Amino acid sequence: MELIDRYLPHYQFAEAHSRYIPASSARVLDVVGRPDVVDDPVARGLIALREMPNRLAGRLGFASNLQHRPSFGLDNFTFLGRDGNHEIAYGLAGRFWQSDYGLVPVADAPAFAALESSGIAKLVMNFTVEAEGSGTRLTTRTRVWCGDDATRRSFRPYWLLIRPASGWIRRRLLKRAHDAALQPSPTSPA
Repeated sequence: MELIDRYLPHYQFAEAHSRYIPASSARVLDVVGRPDVVDDPVARGLIALREMPNRLAGRLGFASNLQHRPSFGLDNFTFLGRDGNHEIAYGLAGRFWQSDYGLVPVADAPAFAALESSGIAKLVMNFTVEAEGSGTRLTTRTRVWCGDDATRRSFRPYWLLIRPASGWIRRRLLKRAHDAALQPSPTSPA
């Protein structure tokens, strides 16, 4: 069973993107979580734009839950695990439609699995690799489960607004993984 199925078998919202990479599955999965791959300047710019009203409010003396927090990124996710050279999964929980994301702290994978989802959305993002020809098919999937009708009604407009940007970020991440996988390993001879 894939990690994404274990941690979020039911969901109301989903997206998936994939790309062929002419490298081994192990190599591709290894580069996916590297900081130089996930730290995309375009993604940082889109996140800064999304956070701007909340951060500006804080600078002007109004309430801001983001004022003293770093920008949203992969560090906000809970690492759910790695299944050998097949899959890596991350989880996130909160009220993502709120200007401060309404994140719910989750210590680890068991805590994510046990988290009661009423009033919040639970998200799992994974990366899977499958051998394809002489290379690898890298796929990223995102699933979201809203724990109740009110949460689903709050999340739906946010999803419709954010999904195009999220998809663009994911396709860029796949391209960055492609490029990184084709570079020599830092430990390999030049």
